[in-house]
Amino acid sequence: MMETFLKAATEIEHPWIADWKQNGKPILGYSCSYVPAELLDAAGILPVRLRGINTDGMEIGDSYFGPYICSFPKCILQLAGKGKYKRFDGVVITPGCDSMRRLYECWEKANEDHPGILPDFFYYLDVPHKTSSHRIDWFKDELEAFKAALEGHFGLKIGLNDLQQSIQVYNKGRQLLRELEALRTRDSVPLSGYEAFAITVAGAVMPRHQFNELLEALLQELQESRKNQHSGKKRLMVAGSISDDLDLIQLIESNKDAVVVADNLCFGSRYQEADISLSDDPLDTLADSYLKATTCPRMFGDYKNRFNSLLGKIKRHKVDGVVLQNIRFCDLHGSENGLMERDLEKEGIPTLKLEREYGPLTETGRIRMRIDAFIEYLNKNL
Repeated sequence: MMETFLKAATEIEHPWIADWKQNGKPILGYSCSYVPAELLDAAGILPVRLRGINTDGMEIGDSYFGPYICSFPKCILQLAGKGKYKRFDGVVITPGCDSMRRLYECWEKANEDHPGILPDFFYYLDVPHKTSSHRIDWFKDELEAFKAALEGHFGLKIGLNDLQQSIQVYNKGRQLLRELEALRTRDSVPLSGYEAFAITVAGAVMPRHQFNELLEALLQELQESRKNQHSGKKRLMVAGSISDDLDLIQLIESNKDAVVVADNLCFGSRYQEADISLSDDPLDTLADSYLKATTCPRMFGDYKNRFNSLLGKIKRHKVDGVVLQNIRFCDLHGSENGLMERDLEKEGIPTLKLEREYGPLTETGRIRMRIDAFIEYLNKNL
């Protein structure tokens, strides 16, 4: 069962993409968790979160972005240039940050030199940075325009019932992921952080119906077995910059005294904490729910709520220490992690702040040394 999730989480061209294409159905990649996957699912389109894993170089990414920028969008552009998204029928980019906004224009520019790497449907979805009522109206307008563009390009109609059914399916997945998170609050957690993160990443790239069925079966298995795993280890949380890189979690847990029991990552569980309500106007509730999930520092003026949410999760999961990581040149998390470190230390919560590269430039030796030193500190002081 776990092997299925691991395969989806560690491969760009995983089997479900091939199966979906064989059935003649479209696939659309999306760059940000503020894109409502329900809208794509309702259209019969497989939503697949864009990832930068399996990158083995950076010559294309560096050519269009330059060296002094976050390596995550550069890895995505590198994979696009290498034809790794050739099965995708479309891509939607959002201004998650300025680097991701530039991915839209850099991808278009790269297509001039590498014709064919741009999908037929290439869309920019604007997302406001605040949650006041008129900005929610603005975001709803953006979703309506996105819906119309999907219907026009793919020759389909997204009906009210289709959207409501998709919301229910995704809510089911959210409920199951919350059950998984509840297991990780136990004194003796039944799965590693590596396994739990693989499951949440798989949820962003697999067909949701299949994901729900597999996760429901796995939760039953976890309830019935593996009762005494990972007891006595230091309980860590990983937070900060976007990451779909299971190797980072595995590197932390390579220390025999550490287990990751919680995360606050864009690919992780933080967007599963609340269901989307059903209403006569699903686009209205999607706009409201997605925009008000202000767990990302791209959302202006909501640091206190983000910190209090993080603190609540730390207490629920009985976390001994927090690893705040940010990709080099990530202005948003690089800045906010400094505030988080200060405020967590005030609360008496030991914190390790790491700056790292994403993809082929990962410095495993340096990171392992700092993790080992942090665990040694926790063993001596807790």
